Amino acid sequence: MTAELQSTTQGQTMVLTLSNPEHRNALGPEMYAAGVEALSVAESSADVRSVVITGAGSIFSAGGNLQRLLGNRQQPPEVQARSIEGLHSWIESIRTFPKPVIAAVEGAAAGAGFSLALACDFIVAADDAVFVMAYSNVALSPDGGASWSLAQALPRQLVNELLMCGERIAPARLQVLGLVNQVTAPGSALPAALALAEKLNGRAPNVLASIKELVGDAATATLDTQLAVERDHFVRNLHHPNAGAGIEAFLARQSARYE
Repeated sequence: MTAELQSTTQGQTMVLTLSNPEHRNALGPEMYAAGVEALSVAESSADVRSVVITGAGSIFSAGGNLQRLLGNRQQPPEVQARSIEGLHSWIESIRTFPKPVIAAVEGAAAGAGFSLALACDFIVAADDAVFVMAYSNVALSPDGGASWSLAQALPRQLVNELLMCGERIAPARLQVLGLVNQVTAPGSALPAALALAEKLNGRAPNVLASIKELVGDAATATLDTQLAVERDHFVRNLHHPNAGAGIEAFLARQSARYE
C-alpha cells in the first residue's frame, strides 16, 4: 500500500489521516504536498471550520522513513533539502492556516511526527501514546520546526533534554509542560479531538483567525506593536456581523449562530 494523506469530512471538520501502514505512517513528500493542498482547499471552504490531523490505525506517525533517508544519502544533498522544504511548507501552512488545527495522537508520534503535532494549535493524546524527538537517536538534528516550537514553549534546558536525549515522553508529562491540551483513554483521541473541533466550530471563525494570528506573532512582537495589532483586530471584529450576533445572543441568554 502506498503512503497517502486521506481526507474526509465530519460535520464542519476536515479530518486528515496519515496513512502509510507499511512504515508506521511515516511521512514523505507525497503527504507533504497533499497536506498543503488540503489546507488550501479547507481555507477557501466556508463549510470547513476546523481540521483534525490523525494517524491511521493505532499510531500517529513514526516520523521520517529511515529507508528513504538511507537512499537519499546516496543522492546529492539537494534531494533531501527539497524533501525537507516540502515538510516545512506543510508546517508553515498549518501555522498560518486561519482555522484551528488539532492533532489527535494515538501510539507513537516520533521525530517529524512529533514536529507535526507541535505545529498544530491543539494536541489531544491517548494516555498510552508515546512522544519522542528521535532525531539524535539516529545521529540527526531536528526538522519540521521542532526546535522552534519547543523553544517557544519551554525553557532552554527542557528543550535540550527533549532534543538531545531523544527519550520517550508520556502525554501526562507533556500536559504538565503545557504542550498537550487533553489526555484521553486509549482509542479515544480522535473522538475527543472531534468534540473539541465541534466546540470550536460553534465560535466566530473571524475571531478564531484573529486569535491564531495574534498568538503566532506575539513571541516576536514588542508590547507596543502587539497592543496596536490587538486594537486593530478588536475593532475589525467588533464591526463584523458576528459580533452583533454574539453580543445580542449573550444579552438575550441565547446561543449565537455565526457565519
